[in-house]
Amino acid sequence: MILELDCGNSFIKWRLVSGGGASARCGGVVGADEELIQAVRKQLVSLRACRLVSVRTDEETGRLIDALERAFSIECVCAHPAGELAGVRNGYEQYERLGLDRWLALVGAYRQARQACLVLDLGTAVTSDFVDADGQHLGGFICPGVPLMRDQLRTHTRRTRYDDQLAERAMQSLAPGRSTAEAVERGCSLMLQGFVHTQLDMAREYWGEHFVVFLTGGDAALVVDMMPDARVVPDLVFIGLAIACPLR
Repeated sequence: MILELDCGNSFIKWRLVSGGGASARCGGVVGADEELIQAVRKQLVSLRACRLVSVRTDEETGRLIDALERAFSIECVCAHPAGELAGVRNGYEQYERLGLDRWLALVGAYRQARQACLVLDLGTAVTSDFVDADGQHLGGFICPGVPLMRDQLRTHTRRTRYDDQLAERAMQSLAPGRSTAEAVERGCSLMLQGFVHTQLDMAREYWGEHFVVFLTGGDAALVVDMMPDARVVPDLVFIGLAIACPLR
């Protein structure tokens, strides 16, 4: 089995795949290196390698790799920035500054679509990326996601405080809120939808209707009804990771 890791600033997303990588046997999300090692050990499988993408510092990534190699006696292969990969040309003026998770997601999307695509990753932060039919990355946008917007309001506005149960109930409708929880939760959701509308309009200006939308990230469900033809691919980063770090 191959261990695949998407190492964010706060959490590590992991999964185990066979050599072909067609589907994941299992996976999860953890908050710490040791928690990851324990979660993988519980699967009672034989690992032959690990590949990972990390947006952490080099020091933090190095510590994780050392811990994995000691724990499982495997080689860890880490994705690195690239100016071009699998027919996609990085559109950043300094290609190494494009977040590796974004880069791998758009590479994975283009490999699947083979045509112009808009990649929307709706997580703690929200990112969008545009790739034309020839594989040229045109750039993208980054803005706060719903979790960041919500947390900022809760942290910096004294009267904007409520629990998660109220937040969940507030999202049963998008009518104007009649409580603080409803106003904040629905307002954040509408801001996210407005951002997505703008990205779709921009994509249509580029390509008319000849493009594919890819949705990934934890809040994809908040906008999927806006785009019935969108491809929802939760593991888009892992698809790109397998392209960047092939293992035989």
